[in-house]
Amino acid sequence: MNAPPRGFEQVSNKDVAFLGTDPIPAAPYYDADWFELERKAVFLRSWIQVGHVCELPESGSFIRREMEFANASVLIVRGKDGGIRAFHNVCTHRGTQLVDDVQGKRATFSCPYHRWTFGTDGALISAPDFEAFHVSKADCALPSIALEVCAGLIFINFDPDPAPLRDWLQGLAERLETLPVAQATTFSEYVYDIEANWKLTYDNFQENYHLRFIHPRTGQATLSQDNPFGYPLRYGFNGPHRTQSIWTNPEPRVQPTQGMAFGKGYEAGMRRGIVGGPNDREYFALFPNFFLLGTPIQHFSHTVYPISATRSRGVIRIYWVGEDGNASERFAREFAMATARDIHAEDRAVIAAGQRGLSSGALKHIHFQTQEALCRHLFNGVRDAVESWKVEQATAGCAA
Repeated sequence: MNAPPRGFEQVSNKDVAFLGTDPIPAAPYYDADWFELERKAVFLRSWIQVGHVCELPESGSFIRREMEFANASVLIVRGKDGGIRAFHNVCTHRGTQLVDDVQGKRATFSCPYHRWTFGTDGALISAPDFEAFHVSKADCALPSIALEVCAGLIFINFDPDPAPLRDWLQGLAERLETLPVAQATTFSEYVYDIEANWKLTYDNFQENYHLRFIHPRTGQATLSQDNPFGYPLRYGFNGPHRTQSIWTNPEPRVQPTQGMAFGKGYEAGMRRGIVGGPNDREYFALFPNFFLLGTPIQHFSHTVYPISATRSRGVIRIYWVGEDGNASERFAREFAMATARDIHAEDRAVIAAGQRGLSSGALKHIHFQTQEALCRHLFNGVRDAVESWKVEQATAGCAA
């Protein structure tokens, strides 16, 4: 006999009171000077998710990532020893970028300008007339960038001496490593640019207050009579990171196309959940700009990269374990990404409209309610990082 669906009790004010209740200043969502502080205090000193190990299956496999916030092109390579490393995509002769391809496989990397050639470990192998430079090859290796992997996810850090990634994750590493993304072998990807601040863009995807209004058709798996706004079951906070357990409708209305795409397992999977219980799904938000949503059907990730104070780029991925076994599986995976794009299309217009309103300067403050606690937590983390960086700079200035 099936157990009756459990009732829903939303997160209360007292559960998140420690985050504060004051209005949030609006300027950090459009001000160029504040963005510069974020760039230095947050993005140049945090672990930033940039890819997955399945993109680098063998020695010589590489991917290139453009990190506008660092004004850097990053070359990520699997070496002959199997290790994955990150380098600045810049020849140490006169700065020419080595690689234009987004991804590929090479045994060496040669500069198109003067043919300085580097190995997959970043070492300079050869350079024409090198004896005339009066410098050693060891001094001409590619500039490295800190790189670590957790749950198959690749993170880089532009800080020259960062804390280890596992310490940075503050207890979440072990939980992430139990998820299927750690064994993923392939993925579907959707990249978009949007005229909106990275925090405003990211916040849209860590609150469910908008679901009933923006996603009335596509949100049926989350909305129910017991929980008409689709609010989460619980929130968790791990240092600058946060989690939430997403409520799932115990009696989802499965659309005909969904049933055709995912078969009989769809409805059962939506009821089963992955991490926290029979009706919920787990969401991991890693400071500052990455989140992973574990669902019964696949693992969905979203990284929002800042480009300017009012522009950002998002990378949405759905990770899969194993290749398509047949045409039905292929269709199901394509359908999953198409659905993600459809849902996201419903969000983009209101995010951009919010940016236009904030950039007008008409508002001095914005307001977060209890069910937008994760948005407030992100803002608090960014603010604290900026204030800490200011103190460090002032202390360094005084010491000098």
